[in-house]
Amino acid sequence: MFRVHALIPELFQFTVILVLFIQSLGSREWKPLVEKWLPVAAGLGVAVALASMGVRGEFFYAAYKVDALSQFFKLAVAGGFLITVLNATRQPTLEDDKRTDYFLFLALSAWGLMLLASSVELITIYLALEVSSYSLYALIPLRAKDRQAAEAGVKYILFGAAATALALYGLSYVLAAHQTTYLAELMHKSWAFADAPMAVVGLSLFLLGFFFKLALFPFHFWAPDVYQGTSNETAAYAATLPKLGAAVVLIRLCAFLKPELEITMILAVLGAASMTFANLAALAQKDVKRILGYSSVSHAGYIMVGLVACNAKGLGAAAFYSMAYVFMNLACFWVVCRTSTDGRNLTLDDLNGLHRRAPALAFVLAVGAFALVGLPPMAGFMGKLFLLTAAWNQGYNWLIIVAAVNTAISIYYYLSLVRHAYTAEEVVENPVVPDTSHFSWFWGCAIAAVVLLMGVVPSTLFRAGIAAGESLLK
Repeated sequence: MFRVHALIPELFQFTVILVLFIQSLGSREWKPLVEKWLPVAAGLGVAVALASMGVRGEFFYAAYKVDALSQFFKLAVAGGFLITVLNATRQPTLEDDKRTDYFLFLALSAWGLMLLASSVELITIYLALEVSSYSLYALIPLRAKDRQAAEAGVKYILFGAAATALALYGLSYVLAAHQTTYLAELMHKSWAFADAPMAVVGLSLFLLGFFFKLALFPFHFWAPDVYQGTSNETAAYAATLPKLGAAVVLIRLCAFLKPELEITMILAVLGAASMTFANLAALAQKDVKRILGYSSVSHAGYIMVGLVACNAKGLGAAAFYSMAYVFMNLACFWVVCRTSTDGRNLTLDDLNGLHRRAPALAFVLAVGAFALVGLPPMAGFMGKLFLLTAAWNQGYNWLIIVAAVNTAISIYYYLSLVRHAYTAEEVVENPVVPDTSHFSWFWGCAIAAVVLLMGVVPSTLFRAGIAAGESLLK
């Protein structure tokens, strides 16, 4: 029997898309209404996703599965979408007649990520990935006819098309080698290069599409340029939520790998290279969004630490850290967007004296930066602790050492954000005027509270992540 209640988060998000589509076809008088009702609808979406956490089921000939892992990530997507909508309601670089269309594409991309969370068949995964990606191709260039935004859009499309083509090519190899595209059946196949070289090559190519979304080295070159070129609000979305879609698929695919396999070693090497390259590159950056762009590349490497463990704790830690990363990064981007009220790209010097001009935003920035470093009692500390302990003695202790060293390196540029906000007093010419409204500080502090809460009381989410990992390994 088709249990429609198991699909409530997706159906609710699809209903939001339909309403936005109808509104986009309406008169000009309708369009300003989107910023009034959509935040409420996004908040209801979080409640719906939270209420659906215990629902289970399989649909569409077992190609779509509602399980603990999918519901965990749908909750993260719903929460991230709410913050993104709140952030984008005051977007200075977006033309008024395009606001409804902008939110329509945002909602459509988030819906694609929800579909991706429940997809357990390679062709279904590929289609869900495209649904979530195509919307971003249209959103990236939307920055009031900015040439740099157009360049960012072209780069994102070209890199995305290449990664997608390679993923589809790899899918054909997997299908030819193992005669199935269902993850449940692929779990019982051999993934050693000596036994199935075509399948190993195919899976490696298929993973490239998700390495691109995750901005994992060496598929990261688009990230800093795209984040710098697109609007602050769009960058906040592109730097966070698509990572959830990539992470959930990688967790499902890594569930049938073993630490000694060649593919696992590739993941470990790419993770180490991603952390090291990104942290070193970030040291030389002055643009805040480029710093956060390289930050996303380094955190993709940290997620690999949990995946190569190939056990329930490792997969659960990767899921927990993915959710924590979304809220840590959104906290920093909230400050960027609320500080840059005219839509400009911020440099480190633009943050000088922020604690005097907007003390609440300076506090939110400090929480986000400390969490990204991995200092207690933030979510980032617990996330890294779970990742490192899960991977210890699984054959990749060298990767844990690399991760620890890179955490020390990252302290410099993360705390540089806080240093400029709290200790640097010299204000640049034509300084930005931060948004100090009640809306700005309330929601900023709410995001910071989530980051703190995930660090102080992480057990509930981490146990949910472990339960999801255990269900995949059965």
